[in-house]
Amino acid sequence: MTIAYIAAPLFNDAEKAFNLLVDAALREIGLDTWLPQRDGGEAAPLVRQGLNENTVRTRLFEMDCDAIRRCGVFVFVLDGRVPDEGGCVELGMAYARGVPCFGLQTDSRRFGGTDSNNLMIDYALTGGTARSIPELAELVRAHLEGAQRCR
Repeated sequence: MTIAYIAAPLFNDAEKAFNLLVDAALREIGLDTWLPQRDGGEAAPLVRQGLNENTVRTRLFEMDCDAIRRCGVFVFVLDGRVPDEGGCVELGMAYARGVPCFGLQTDSRRFGGTDSNNLMIDYALTGGTARSIPELAELVRAHLEGAQRCR
């Protein structure tokens, strides 16, 4: 089963709720998913268990890196004033591995009023960028169907 890694901001309830909608749409088209806010764990409970900050941060980093190594599709939620810094690093890792990378950008705030992001982000999104969750699901589904026909 193909795993989709979902890189997204996860710093407030609204972002986390939106990420779950993205997750559900990808699962609906038959993908397993890795959603760091759900699958990578939260730092606070680990710290409360007595683990020091460095141990917790190392564990979370290694779990996410391992999930990126195992994914067959990468999805980056670009919403926010600027794309999430951690998501940018994760995108670079997935792109360097040759994983098909897709963007989701429902937020219209971009430099100069254009739809463009930094070129290092836009050109790493090899599968394209969708403007809605249904459009993202269609892009990914079409990619998966094309990959199956090529086998």
